[in-house]
Parts: sequence; structure tokens; C-alpha cells
Amino acid sequence: MSERVMIFIDGSNLYHSLKKHFGRTDLDMGKFCQHMVARRTLTRIYYYNARVGIKEEPERYKHQQAFFNSVNAIPYTELRLGRLVYNNWPSTPPYEKGTDVQLATDMLTHAFKNNYDVAILVAGDNDYVGAVQAVKDNGKHIEIALFGQEGTSRQLRSAADKVIPINRSLLKGCWKQSGDGGRGRMPHELHPNHQIHQNRANQNNQYEQPDQFSENNQVLLEQE
Repeated sequence: MSERVMIFIDGSNLYHSLKKHFGRTDLDMGKFCQHMVARRTLTRIYYYNARVGIKEEPERYKHQQAFFNSVNAIPYTELRLGRLVYNNWPSTPPYEKGTDVQLATDMLTHAFKNNYDVAILVAGDNDYVGAVQAVKDNGKHIEIALFGQEGTSRQLRSAADKVIPINRSLLKGCWKQSGDGGRGRMPHELHPNHQIHQNRANQNNQYEQPDQFSENNQVLLEQE
């Protein structure tokens, strides 16, 4: 019997890593996930993000809702939302809260319920190491899809049963636009206030916060 695979995607990490390493973000998420699953059985994809405040950023909220609708339209995909915390907005950028805890909880819950044989985690935060180890201790295998050289995310690499390098070879045929070397076009310019902080393990990792867009379920991974 084919192994059952669930994929857990840290959307913010995926977007910013694509932008950093490939200079484009126009990824077809369905094809990307299928490449990682290969000939095994895909059970479900969980995609994690944070919701923009409707009062604080109403226009961006509308764009984000369109993006979320496109994620929900991808077969076997569930959208899990944390939130952005706005303190002294717009002078102080918001920070993300809840997404990493949600991801770890879901990954563990499905392991305990025997809903998968293999978990694929698309993330680069070493704070997930404890959850990864707990999944392994429950008798499941875990593969971690990572960007960058072997020296990055050392603890995650060490904890994984298998590391899936996210490189040009893996992403071949996964871009929405033709050609593997082109640069994806962003739909909107960034405003200086669209810089936010992630609240993860007391790290103040600043990242850009562009708008979101999708077309025919081929998702342009613009984060909240």
C-alpha cells in the first residue's frame, strides 16, 4: 500500500524563501506539492497564514480574501489562519501570532490519529524541532522541505528523517509563468508600512507584506 502523505506549509516562510532564493513567487502550489509527494498518496495539504486586519488595512484585506479563496479551491487543501496583532498602527508594524502553534498542533494531532504515514513540513524555523521529534516518537516519518545550503536550519535538518532540498530541480515545471529562470511580477508595489514582525521564539524576523493574487488555482504566494 502506498504511503499516505500530509503536507504542512508555513506560508510566510515559503513566500519569503522563494523571493530570496529565486527572485520570484509565482508558484503553482498544487504542482509543487505533487512533486514532493511523488508516487505516494496525498492525503491533505495544510497551508498556514495570518489574517490582515479589516479595519487597519481594508484594501489589502480584500486582496487577501481573494487569495484565501483560491487556496481553499485547491483540491485536498485546508487553510489555517493565525492573526496579525496591531499595536500603535501604522507607526509600528504588526506581528504574526498563532500560525506556528497551529501548524505544530495539527501535525501532532494527525500523527496521533494515524491520519498519515509521512508528514512533509515546509518551514525553516528551528522552533518546530520539538514537534518534529514528537511526530517521530509517535512512529511516523517526517520529511522537511528546506531552502538554502546544508548549513541552514541545522536543527531541523538533524531532526528530519529526510530533507527535501527546494532547488531548481524540484521546482522545474512548478512555476505559473513559463521558464524556470524568470522573475515573477508582483501585482503591487510595497508600502513602507507593509513591514511586519513575526512573533516566533522571541525572534524579530522582519519580512515584507505584499498583496495577494491568484489565477485558476495556480497560486501567486503573496503573504498576508
